[in-house]
Amino acid sequence: MLLKYFLAEGIVCGHELFLASARDHPDQIMQELPSPILDDVASMKMSEGQSQPNDPDNPDTMKIAWRYQNQPRVQTALASSSRFGHYYDASKTMDPELLQAAKYHSFYQLQETPVTTGLSSLPSPYLALLKSIQTLIQKEGFDGSTPQLRGRNVLRVGLHSLGSVLWGDDVCCKDNSAHCHALSTFLYALRGLLRTSLSVAMMTVPSHLIQSRAVMGRIIRLSDTAIALESFRGSEKETNPLYKDYHGLLYVRQIPRLNCLTSEVPDTKDLAFKLKRKQFTIERLHLPPDLSETVSRVSKADLAAGCASTATGNKHLHF
Repeated sequence: MLLKYFLAEGIVCGHELFLASARDHPDQIMQELPSPILDDVASMKMSEGQSQPNDPDNPDTMKIAWRYQNQPRVQTALASSSRFGHYYDASKTMDPELLQAAKYHSFYQLQETPVTTGLSSLPSPYLALLKSIQTLIQKEGFDGSTPQLRGRNVLRVGLHSLGSVLWGDDVCCKDNSAHCHALSTFLYALRGLLRTSLSVAMMTVPSHLIQSRAVMGRIIRLSDTAIALESFRGSEKETNPLYKDYHGLLYVRQIPRLNCLTSEVPDTKDLAFKLKRKQFTIERLHLPPDLSETVSRVSKADLAAGCASTATGNKHLHF
């Protein structure tokens, strides 16, 4: 889903796309991109959804706990003071006219001819993918070697499910794999291409299949930004009342620190996601209020029984 949002944002912004996959065909992934929402409709919905907590006409105003009425509410949505990006409707696919107008390059591993690796330690699919990206960057002038025909533009590279067996990598099969350094070597070369060109890449990795923690550590360190999604489906957290409003957790593994000594630390890292009918939202995870019928308080009878155990005579205390 995040990769589709990444590609859809590139089409709306007029960027050039490169999509590589070894399982699903790139053309099929492009046909499933979410449809963008018009800016005026999105801004109207946001203005209608925001209401003042102290407004007496607001039906959500607290009437029972009046002493907490002026307290700030928990802000679950990750709001920002500046508008960034666009909104998309996950229940609809993108208009075919927008897809046809986009400049798009694909790499389907099952249809590519194997290349000779020679002295390279990379598997043939990784080497062919790296050469394809390098050729596109040089041919279209994203590295500045040749002038671009339509002005300066950005290349968005989407890499789907790298590290799987379909890419000729056995890192998901066993701990001591023969190609344990293949993916990290590919990322080293890819970072070099991205840093010297007007390009940005997003890669998905089946981390639940990679058994080696050392391999995952190298992948995270070689990424500018790394996040992990944990779904509740089929786990004990699916029936946990704490997570009843969410479909999974989002972990921030790596934060970019480009051209600086350190990165900005977010105010919270407890994030959760939920997939609604029309949108994919990420919110702050907070504890719900305790609305249970049984209150964890010691009753007067239990208190009297505990105190009277050290005294003689009647059950109640005598002063």
